[in-house]
Amino acid sequence: MADLLINLLERLGIFAIVFILAMRFDICRRLLTGNVNRYEKLSLSVLFGLLGIAGTYMGVPIQNAIANSRVIGVALGGILGGPLVGAAAGVIAGGHRYLIDIGGFTAIACGVATIVEGVAGGLIYHRLKRSPFDPAAAFITGIIVEALQMILLLIIPKPFEAAVALVSVIGLPMILINSLGLAIFVMMIASVYKEKERFAAFQAQTALNIALRTLPFLRGGLTAVSAAETAEIILELTDLDAVALSDESRILAYAGAENAHHHPGTPYMHGSTKIALTTGKIATPMTREAIGCTHATCRLGSAIIVPLNKQDKTLGTLQLFRLKENGITSLDVELAGGLAHLFSNQLEISALEEQKKLVKEAEIKALQAQINPHFLFNAINTIISYIRTDPENASALLVKLADFFRTNISPGVESVTLTTELEHCRAYIAIESARFEERITATFAIDEDTLDCLLPPLILQPLVENALKHGILPLEGGGRVTISARHDQGLVRIEVRDSGIGMAPAMLTSLMQDMPKVSAKDGAGIALKNVNARLTALYGTAHALQIKSSPGQGTTVAFTVPHP
Repeated sequence: MADLLINLLERLGIFAIVFILAMRFDICRRLLTGNVNRYEKLSLSVLFGLLGIAGTYMGVPIQNAIANSRVIGVALGGILGGPLVGAAAGVIAGGHRYLIDIGGFTAIACGVATIVEGVAGGLIYHRLKRSPFDPAAAFITGIIVEALQMILLLIIPKPFEAAVALVSVIGLPMILINSLGLAIFVMMIASVYKEKERFAAFQAQTALNIALRTLPFLRGGLTAVSAAETAEIILELTDLDAVALSDESRILAYAGAENAHHHPGTPYMHGSTKIALTTGKIATPMTREAIGCTHATCRLGSAIIVPLNKQDKTLGTLQLFRLKENGITSLDVELAGGLAHLFSNQLEISALEEQKKLVKEAEIKALQAQINPHFLFNAINTIISYIRTDPENASALLVKLADFFRTNISPGVESVTLTTELEHCRAYIAIESARFEERITATFAIDEDTLDCLLPPLILQPLVENALKHGILPLEGGGRVTISARHDQGLVRIEVRDSGIGMAPAMLTSLMQDMPKVSAKDGAGIALKNVNARLTALYGTAHALQIKSSPGQGTTVAFTVPHP
């Protein structure tokens, strides 16, 4: 038994070396660690079936049978591709064992057992695994499927006495070595998977760094200047040989190898660029001929050309080049796709910002109500996320956003009606509800005869924003904000009440004590203090904010205004 263990270990070592060499090929790594389609599953079945056959030939002859590592191939097929792949690999390896005369009275039993092991490998492992590639689960799976094979070897072959004698010799060594082999190979695949994740994380970090550095330039749109800065930054932060950006007809910027004949401002020189522009799809020419450069001596060997889109229109391309033919890797493709997505989003944002600039005055005084700049950024990102999935909703949100900012940027207005303020609040809530969905519920309880009362502009929305931001959204399940207005002893009493986290008594006391110290000039102050300063400056301290709050019970902020 000891000699058999040593022989099986030696063959396992050879098996491992072959497996390591196979994992050096990109196609094998992708098949073993990625999501595969049905055609690639067929390739997996053949691959693992061949591994099973190799395990048979590398077996150790003993007692008119073969102690082998066939289970490693077929069980790996089940583990990585599921029961169907395992069964197909089992049919290939088991059929070979049965049909080819390589010895033994166990041919039928081994053929059947191989198929069973492939199916069982997939079913058992996926019940046991705790992570995508779990060596411990693979080891236990190996023990179970090899035990099943030993049982079949006792049931099917004749004579029974010979089967018992064989299993008593090969049972324990094969169970231990093959289970260990399965665990080792799954561990190898896990290391490749983790390496792939590390590379993906590195690429994501690279894309993020590029996006952060190019953000100030692309904010103004896709121009020759912004494209030139972007190309230089990408070339600096990657190992690419050349980078180019184009619009719909010409090269905007080019950096890197072969820049002598790729001049900014000239028509694009690559046939593959035209394909990407006209189809709106990624082009990956892997040879000089496929790139289609019109310059006879151009050395660019492979490229990834990604369209840059704004909404549904392709307005240019991002082009990454390597001098080596077939030099573009899957990581290059992922990087290009990620950058194109980030750039396209930024260009859409820049277009919205350009439209906004056309209707803005040069000085907005911090949107007159200290609108948090993150609100604009988040609102635009929210709308962008709806552009493709729900264009109608995106259009409606853009209208709400326009209404919201139209109110904020109207200069010289001393007072507005409660109706106008409520419309402003509704626009704000609609935008935030699109972002946070069911976490925000808004209710309006407004007496109709209060709608014509006059208020300072932008006095109500900051209170609603405060209720959402500091009251409701910190709760995991969100909550409700209620805006109400009613007559109260010759005045109109307006309340913003939320069902949020509330405030501790000490915090509430501190807030109330500090509020009178804030002047109307403190425009960058906290929303409550700013609103209070404006109310007291206009109507007197009798109309200051009234705040009630308890931890876990929400907060109510109220004020009164005259209503002749």
